[in-house]
Amino acid sequence: MLISFLFFLAVFAAIGISSFLKSRGTKKDYYLASQDVPPFLVGLSAVATNNSGYMFIGVIGYTYATGLASVWLMVGWILGDFLGSLWVHKSLCRATRDTGESSYAGVLSHWGGAQFKIWQRLAGLLSLLFLLAYASAQLVAGGKALYVLLDLPIWSGAVVGGVIVAAYCLAGGIRASIWTDAAQSVVMIVAMGTLLVVATNSIGGVDAAIRAMGQVDGFLNWYPRDLLLPGVAGGVIFAFSWLFAGLSVIGQPHVMVRFMALDSPDRMMQARLWYYLWFTAFYAMATGVGMLARIMLSDPGSFDAELALPMMAVELLPPVAVGLILAGVFAATMSTADSLVLSCSAALTHDLLPQRIEKNWMLKLATMLIAAAAVIWALLNKQSVFSLVVLSWSSLASAFAPLLMVLALGARPGERLCIAMSIAGLATALLWRWLGWQEYVYEGMPGILAGLLVFGVARWLVREPALRGANA
Repeated sequence: MLISFLFFLAVFAAIGISSFLKSRGTKKDYYLASQDVPPFLVGLSAVATNNSGYMFIGVIGYTYATGLASVWLMVGWILGDFLGSLWVHKSLCRATRDTGESSYAGVLSHWGGAQFKIWQRLAGLLSLLFLLAYASAQLVAGGKALYVLLDLPIWSGAVVGGVIVAAYCLAGGIRASIWTDAAQSVVMIVAMGTLLVVATNSIGGVDAAIRAMGQVDGFLNWYPRDLLLPGVAGGVIFAFSWLFAGLSVIGQPHVMVRFMALDSPDRMMQARLWYYLWFTAFYAMATGVGMLARIMLSDPGSFDAELALPMMAVELLPPVAVGLILAGVFAATMSTADSLVLSCSAALTHDLLPQRIEKNWMLKLATMLIAAAAVIWALLNKQSVFSLVVLSWSSLASAFAPLLMVLALGARPGERLCIAMSIAGLATALLWRWLGWQEYVYEGMPGILAGLLVFGVARWLVREPALRGANA
């Protein structure tokens, strides 16, 4: 088991480090791979970054606890993600080329010739805070896998993951991340598919598994028990809210930077095809494994549900295959963590500091400091992976997605309105979570709607010409 795990780890490291050979030593190359990434690499990289330790650890744990109703997360997420891609991906890729900016916030703040320096610094600060929290969650997920599979303390996974992520980022920046993502996406889907097939066969097939699930009270209900409204209405609201979780992808700098690095905006459809075929297959298998875990690990009160996947692997698979599963989990956590660390570094060096850093060694030093901060946060973290990821995900989406949506439609809000939209969206999402209402409706939904509402009200009050001014 350990040998196979180390083998895959060494392969990933070699792929990432080899990207140094194509490095051009510029900021644009470090953060955007000189915008020469082909569609298949963009698609596979975005899949690996999106389907992170959250999928291996968080979603499977949630499915274990919730049952069939968790399928609405998958349906809503993928549908919302797809609708968002039709709306903004191509426009964002084109705007990246037009503005010449190297960060997600930089592109939005200079969209259409604008120069919103105050909003850019606000966006950089929010990106740094929530992406760092997100990165720490990925390292925690890797630590949990090591704890179950190799009986190592959880902190060791965070440290090992942090060291590997730092090595990737130092070797070739975003190009190293994209190359390793593509390889990791293959390992991820093979690992999840292997566990799904073996687990189903061990129970006696699909029919036997369904019968066993039916014995668990409420496990095959189509909607969760605790809903905002009873019956079908509550279920529809629950499912619709998770469509906004998928739409929230457009507000995630570490995912969107992949599409920003595409070699041509006209090849976005090819990248999208790779992305959604891989994404749908992987998410469906993760949901299936989560449901099987409930009938194989039948005492939900005896362990952390987020350890379900590694525990199943230990029980069902030979050591070599367990090593593959562990490599898959680590592949997922590292592919997202290195993307998050690089996005944090871009926010620091490109958006926050008064004078932008251009020297390559200073960019790498900033990246090292960010990686160290993520490891420290992971060591101190007390929240579940699922909770921390959703908090970061919804906060970034609420702050950025409304603005990106209106920009992609051709509107040009002024800087004060951009700031108001971001603050209103973020504040609404955080308030929703503080009230505990995220149990009924994903907090990103009211957050995104609040940001759009601010824009709509301002447009109605001020009229279109005024919205195009920098002081609107």
